Amino acid sequence: MYLHYYGCYVTNMTIVKQNTLNTTLSPSISSPENLAEKYMEAERMHDVLLLLQNLVNSEEATVKLILDCLYDVGSVNLINQKLPLKPLNRVMKLIARMSKPVFRTLALNWFKKNCPQLITNWLYTQVSFVNLLNKPEQVAIEVTKLQPYPISQTENLSQEIKNLRYQVRWLAGISIIAIAVLGITAT
Repeated sequence: MYLHYYGCYVTNMTIVKQNTLNTTLSPSISSPENLAEKYMEAERMHDVLLLLQNLVNSEEATVKLILDCLYDVGSVNLINQKLPLKPLNRVMKLIARMSKPVFRTLALNWFKKNCPQLITNWLYTQVSFVNLLNKPEQVAIEVTKLQPYPISQTENLSQEIKNLRYQVRWLAGISIIAIAVLGITAT
């Protein structure tokens, strides 16, 4: 996807300078009418970018609320998925709630810096209708069947997994106790 801004082509956040005499990127730009259309298109997409940046700056409170909601849902889902042990799960959710202000600050800066351009690029792809004409070719992939491990090696791997789970339980217990002692000491 190419997006033309003031003498540059933007390709997924990479800016490539355009030679004013070079017409190899788009042969349809040869006529003055097409040049005018492309220039108008670039101007309008730049206007969209400026409007989105203005929207983000003027509605900063709304953006913060959206990021808070996304953080609440995402952090709980990630913790539930990665940490099924209940005690460790609860502790991590508490830590996630306490780290929310740091996330909000970092996410807001990232959002202001990147999202208007990302949204503009996405909107441009929606109105350019290029996807209808340039469908990628399907590539055949050869899949080979993997041989299973021998029985003795399977038993070794099973024992190793059991040992690792045991160690994870110990570490989770020790960290819960350490956090509890830290909390008692702090109070």
